[in-house]
Amino acid sequence: MTTHPTASSVRTTPEGLLWEPSERWVRGRKGDVTVVDSRHPVLVWEPHLPVPQYAFPREDVRTDLLRPAAHPPTGAHTGSQVFYDLHAGGEPVANAAWTFPSKDLAGHIAFEWFRRWDSGLDHWYEEEEEIFVHPRDPHKRVDALPSSRHVQVGVGGTLVADTRRPVLLFETSLPTRYYIPRDDVRLDLFEPTDHRTACPYKGRARYWTWHGAGKVPRNILWSYPDPLPAVAAVEGLFAFYNEAVDLTVDGERLERPVTPFTASLTP
Repeated sequence: MTTHPTASSVRTTPEGLLWEPSERWVRGRKGDVTVVDSRHPVLVWEPHLPVPQYAFPREDVRTDLLRPAAHPPTGAHTGSQVFYDLHAGGEPVANAAWTFPSKDLAGHIAFEWFRRWDSGLDHWYEEEEEIFVHPRDPHKRVDALPSSRHVQVGVGGTLVADTRRPVLLFETSLPTRYYIPRDDVRLDLFEPTDHRTACPYKGRARYWTWHGAGKVPRNILWSYPDPLPAVAAVEGLFAFYNEAVDLTVDGERLERPVTPFTASLTP
């Protein structure tokens, strides 16, 4: 029987992992099969990943659906682990689950989630809300605040947005994003694309790309048509990558920040 820690404080393992008990009820499904159902999950931060992952007490996992991995990866996670293939109907999912080597996390099983949107389990839930991409970090805030700042956006020398009624989205470790009403954006200068992303804090976004002159990265404009309740204020508004446009706020030209998104923003 796994002992469930109750103190809400981050601990460190000799392997360099950070971990913290969570009080959220977390479930994971593959098709119609519930593979994980836990009221005692643990959040784990690996040194090379920017977001947390969940590990679950073994008794909260359908271990009868796991088999030792036929082709376990090397170097995928911190330390040496045991990997499992998932057999839950249909084709087996290779290396869908694994264990951490730390004594602190003995008796726990983790599941691939971050950066594996098309593999692993199909759906994850915290309480009754579906969560995408990765677990939410309890030490991270996302606030969407209506503002009267004067925001102007330039692309390739053209003014494409001008508003005094933006919503500013403040997200820990990322630059402020300026969400702009549709009427204040030159949407005629952009065309919709098939690109889509999902965020555990904001929901699912759709994208537009610049069709004017100049070398401009694709998909620099996005919107959340149906955002999660916590950021409902950005619904239907439009935001640009600060990393790729000329952004002026209250007359001050902002520098283009370097973020984890910069490398992907290529013309």
